[in-house]
Amino acid sequence: MARRKAEDQLALFDLGPPPEAKRQGVEAATQPLEVEELGRRLPPEIHLGGSTWSFPGWAGLVWDRSYSQSKLAREGLAAYARHPLFRGVGVDRTHYAPVEAAELAVYREAVPPGFLFLVKAHEACTVARWPDHDRYGVHRGQANPLFLDPAYTADQVVAPFVEGIGADSGALLFQFAPQSLGTPGQFAERLGSFLTALPRGPVYAVELRNREQVTAEYGDALAAVGACHCHNVHPRMPDIRAQSRLSGSDRGPMTIIRWLLGAGLTYEEAGRRYAPFNRLAAPDPASRQSVADLAHAAIAAGRPFLCTINNNAEGCAPLSAVELAREIVVPSEAA
Repeated sequence: MARRKAEDQLALFDLGPPPEAKRQGVEAATQPLEVEELGRRLPPEIHLGGSTWSFPGWAGLVWDRSYSQSKLAREGLAAYARHPLFRGVGVDRTHYAPVEAAELAVYREAVPPGFLFLVKAHEACTVARWPDHDRYGVHRGQANPLFLDPAYTADQVVAPFVEGIGADSGALLFQFAPQSLGTPGQFAERLGSFLTALPRGPVYAVELRNREQVTAEYGDALAAVGACHCHNVHPRMPDIRAQSRLSGSDRGPMTIIRWLLGAGLTYEEAGRRYAPFNRLAAPDPASRQSVADLAHAAIAAGRPFLCTINNNAEGCAPLSAVELAREIVVPSEAA
């Protein structure tokens, strides 16, 4: 009897294993009723998401609590995809080095059907000369022989994307950093030849950071192979509605937007100012309206719309997605 009484008393102080031991995975945050309702009302063509997903500052907005960045990078995508508005995401790590198909397949298996990925191609495909940066070692500042090389791209970029993500699960993005690309006509011709030589199947998207290259010739080169212009909200570029007009991007199979950065700041400055990315630090209603306008056009055309949002756009991608969803849903139903 004395032994049992002692055990009962000990049980009063048995708090069980620590929370981390109880819940090994990343759990999603409970969303406000308004956000759940926005998710139900958002048209099925509309796919919103972040530029990536591994931000600890999204605790309470996307995650149920705080997790390390490394844990979120490894295990957070499934919880991210349970957010009512997140039907897509950007994959940036592929920009810095090719990634095996098996690793990309892990991403695909973590998300529900209909979820879309915007996967960056390895930068070797899109820089004519390696940047003058320590990261490039002996190659820094040198001409890049792999620039717009369709054989390298097909083997190291397209094949893993198709096998791992799936040709119908998003788009493969060729991002051209600011650089000398020749005249608009020369670049359009070379880009067209490159895209023509790639395997058919995936949706290919092209993002520019040289505003002078966004021309009708460029748009014609994309349209000839069924590729898309990736509209980007960035201080170096025209308004995305102007990008759409100049490139004739309504001819592409998808409308793709990356909402990246507001005026007046660099990425580094915005990152320092907005961290830990848990509030709308710099609301940008003008850019939000531009994005919503292209979303409405995509809905009217029955065309898939994929917009990834960077924290550096307004300070917090999940909250930007909520505000953008409001702009898309309310006007489209009132029209």
